[in-house]
Amino acid sequence: MEIIKTDCALCVNCCGIDAYVDKGRLTKVEGTKEHPVNLGHLCPKGERLVEYVYSEDRLKYPMRRDNGEWKRISWDEALDTIATKLLEIKERFGAHALAVYTGSVGVEHLEISFFAQRFRGAYGTPNFITVDSGCWRARILARLLTFGTFPSEDLENTKCVMLWGHNPDESRFPVARQIRKAMGEGAKLIVVDPRRIPLAKEGIHLQLRPGTDCALALGIMNVIISEGLYDKEFVEEWTFGFDKLVEHLKHYTPEKVEEITWVPAADIKRCARIFATTRPGGIVQGVCSLERQKNNMQNNRALAILQTITGNIDVPGGWVSTNAIRLTDLRIPVDEEPMGADEYPLFHKAWGMTTPYGHAMVFPDMVLSEKPYPIKALIVAGGNPAVTIPDSKKYQQALEKLDLVVVMDVVMSETAELADIVLPASSFLEQSGIGDFPPVAMHGLPYIMLRRKVIEPLGESWPDWKIWSELSRKMGYGQYFPWQTDEEMIEMLLAPSGITLKQLMDEPIGLFYTEKNYDRYKKKGFRTPSGKIEIFSETFKDAGFDPLPAHREPTQSPIETTELAGEYPLILITGARSLEYIHGQLRHVPELRRIAPEALMEIHPSTAAKYGVLDGEKVFVETKKGRIKIRAKLTEDIAPQVVSIPHGWAAANVNILTDIELRDPISGYPEDKGLLCRIRKI
Repeated sequence: MEIIKTDCALCVNCCGIDAYVDKGRLTKVEGTKEHPVNLGHLCPKGERLVEYVYSEDRLKYPMRRDNGEWKRISWDEALDTIATKLLEIKERFGAHALAVYTGSVGVEHLEISFFAQRFRGAYGTPNFITVDSGCWRARILARLLTFGTFPSEDLENTKCVMLWGHNPDESRFPVARQIRKAMGEGAKLIVVDPRRIPLAKEGIHLQLRPGTDCALALGIMNVIISEGLYDKEFVEEWTFGFDKLVEHLKHYTPEKVEEITWVPAADIKRCARIFATTRPGGIVQGVCSLERQKNNMQNNRALAILQTITGNIDVPGGWVSTNAIRLTDLRIPVDEEPMGADEYPLFHKAWGMTTPYGHAMVFPDMVLSEKPYPIKALIVAGGNPAVTIPDSKKYQQALEKLDLVVVMDVVMSETAELADIVLPASSFLEQSGIGDFPPVAMHGLPYIMLRRKVIEPLGESWPDWKIWSELSRKMGYGQYFPWQTDEEMIEMLLAPSGITLKQLMDEPIGLFYTEKNYDRYKKKGFRTPSGKIEIFSETFKDAGFDPLPAHREPTQSPIETTELAGEYPLILITGARSLEYIHGQLRHVPELRRIAPEALMEIHPSTAAKYGVLDGEKVFVETKKGRIKIRAKLTEDIAPQVVSIPHGWAAANVNILTDIELRDPISGYPEDKGLLCRIRKI
């Protein structure tokens, strides 16, 4: 029996795992007790990695759709077919007729993302689109345009946690553990959420109306500033536009904000005083809660400003900027701008910084309309957009219209079912790579680890980076992909960091490559045009947007769209997490399906009683966009008039209810928190 220490790449937590291997077969997985993120603990997903790897649903061979049936083919035939078709499309329609998509796995598993970007550059298409069109990227951008860097929470030293739109017990359990540890040492906890999550029962709960987060943040700031509780010295020396903020906040009294958010004015005042006077404090924000709203960018800016005026920037226990390790940039420049750059210019470029990302939310309309030019092919790696992107029916229509769809995955996903060719990707346990890199942003840890190969790839599956490389060689781009082994690839990526593969091999649980930076701004200022924190954003103003965060009602609002609310009286929030799954993944694992067999709609008993709905009963949920059938779960832990439906389920797919046309005007992120809906008995 061999025990191999590696990390789990199922999600951004990247927990350390001890993999037990007997005669080349994975037999058991345990959490690595010495690992700084999970300290030996694992979620249900990690505990069932053996089932995940050896699932009967694993893709083991290249497959081609042939008259509606799947036919096994060789790698040579698969790659030759793809290469021929892509070169033909490029010749007829131009390189931009290809889009390359990476989903959650492809963003968090950096080798997938890096090699996908390299391929798109070698081919010449500008259209690299990802799940970041509705996930993490907007928060990064909002903080960059406020601080010039990306600070994140430092929970090890905090005295006050404001948990905003985030349920870490079901998504980032190491963070939940850190919060409870801080509370055990005397820290205070404020939870902002329409749902009374487990941690809300252990602290103060502000149960707001979905889509009103910005107003609540502004109301809290109103109290802090009007009562003189802000950090005057820090604000005066290190912020730009504070005087304009003071005037702006006069419109957001606690009483006015109570009308907007449903949060009592007394609770707003109480929590404002706690957060301002219990220092250091940090806001811990959900990944896709504030982002998936009409006011996405302003929500993120509002929390950044709230963190700022309390002086909780670059201090232990506040928000801290951690230097990311420098890796080789595999991107090959493409002169043409990607899809969505004209519609959402700040998402694409600001302060001379250009992202490589096109916008996944404009993809289906481009395909269906063929404007401004035709999109004819899509390659998907590490994602399942047919289920996880809003407006699933429109996305599926777009996929069906394409001349070529190629999917790389470990199982036959719903997107793969719509593909022309499916390529079997090996799991993270069947290849080596760089682990614990993405969590720098999630946990604030300057930490890196070697993701060690545990077993040989099943069947004929390949690592994603190898698939991109071999396809490129077939297409004549071999000079851009000279690496032949996992080890060569890792050495190449690490080269700029000064860390070697040998160092990581010698450190079974990884290493800290630097220390956290506190008070860095005192030496270098902030990397903004003013050299200070940009409370008032000239960049937003010049782009035609509010330079200070302001409340904007959801597109579908019980206050402003009263006629629609009369027909659809309930407020829908989507995307609630479950520890058993990550987005659309792992529903093929039998034991996880036994624990959580189906999607459930959470609804308050008083609301359910109005419609005669019983606990466990199946109902129809309808929006203007569509209708699904789902089982009701009655709970007093959700605000009346609000219903919550998880995402990622092919059955009871909540994205049939969402509308990809409803977006934040700045970032283009979809609005699927705060939609209006109704329920009907079956």
